[in-house]
Amino acid sequence: MVIKRTDSSNTDFQNLVKFLDTDLAIRNGDDHAFYDQFNKIDMIKNCVIIYIDEAPAACGAFKKFGENTVEIKRMYTNPNFRKRGLATAIVKQLETWAKEIGYKKAVLESSLEQNEALSVYEKSGYQRIPNYGQYIGIEKSVCYEKML
Repeated sequence: MVIKRTDSSNTDFQNLVKFLDTDLAIRNGDDHAFYDQFNKIDMIKNCVIIYIDEAPAACGAFKKFGENTVEIKRMYTNPNFRKRGLATAIVKQLETWAKEIGYKKAVLESSLEQNEALSVYEKSGYQRIPNYGQYIGIEKSVCYEKML
C-alpha cells in the first residue's frame, strides 16, 4: 500500500471521484443534483490516494470549512479493494495532514444510506452533530465532527 498526498488536479483522484459520483447518483436518486452541487473538486489542495500494487484504490480530500476546521470530502474506495481498511487509512491520513497545517477540527456530511461510510466515521471517533450549512433540514443527510 502506498499513500500519496496530492491535489485535485491528479488524474487518479479525478477518476476515483468519477466512480464515486456514479455510485452516489444511484444511491441518491432524485436528490443527486442537490448533493452534487456541493461536491465539485476544482481547486481542492488536500487530496489523498491509496494505491494497491500501483492501482488507485481509494481516495479522500479535505477543504477549509472555517477558521480552524476542515470538511472531509470525496471519500471513495473502489469496490475491488473494499473491506481492507483503506477508508479508515484515508481518514487518518487526512486528519494527520489537517493537523500538521494547524486545523483543530474536522466535519463531514454523509448519507444515512451509506452505512459502510458511517461505520468508518464512527469507528474513527467522529460524533454525530446537527446538520450544518446546506444540509440543515435534509433528512437523508447526517453530519459528524471530530476534534483533531
